[in-house]
Amino acid sequence: MTSTNTSSPVPFFHLLERLKTTKREGWRRFGINHGESISDHMYRMSMLTMLAPPSLSSRINISHCTKMALIHDVAEALVGDITPVDGVPKVEKNRREAETMDYICKGLLGKVNGGITGEEIRSIWQEYEDSVTLESQYVHDIDKMELLLQMVEYERSHEGRIDLGEFSWVAQKIVLPEIQSWCRDVLKERQEFWDTLGKKPTGNVLDDVQEAQHQNYYGNGSK
Repeated sequence: MTSTNTSSPVPFFHLLERLKTTKREGWRRFGINHGESISDHMYRMSMLTMLAPPSLSSRINISHCTKMALIHDVAEALVGDITPVDGVPKVEKNRREAETMDYICKGLLGKVNGGITGEEIRSIWQEYEDSVTLESQYVHDIDKMELLLQMVEYERSHEGRIDLGEFSWVAQKIVLPEIQSWCRDVLKERQEFWDTLGKKPTGNVLDDVQEAQHQNYYGNGSK
């Protein structure tokens, strides 16, 4: 596809263009064919990481989280945005993305800056995938938070003609209380929007989400 084993980062720069033009697939099923790209999603995520409240920012490396947000979906430049309804097993999705990251970080970037940059990108991507560190858990929460924001914004921009409530399940998976608070604010906005239309949308009721988040946080032994 592009030149590999070169000391120039230009082939990698060109690869990144695919993230700008590849759309997030989940929205297409609802007729949103000109929606956000993968890079749109990662850009807002990176901005959100910098808004962590002091109770969280005092415990994590924010700049590292911002890098992670910008890197976590890079493999989708070649693999595409594989969604849960595509019928691809999770283990297969993980295999494709890991092999793609090896190609990018060792092939395209293997000789750039002595390979150090590629190694760092690959390491940060793997940290996100493993989701063990507090930083990676934070970015996973931010990933879900960004999706919920986009969900509500699409419903508003289409003036309630589409109901994207099936995506609201991710709210129950948010772990950190700081991001749970943001989540509840957004879901409250959604509830108020649909109330003005006199309609009841699909998706999780706010109280149910709050209880699920509480169980998810304390049930996992978090403090």
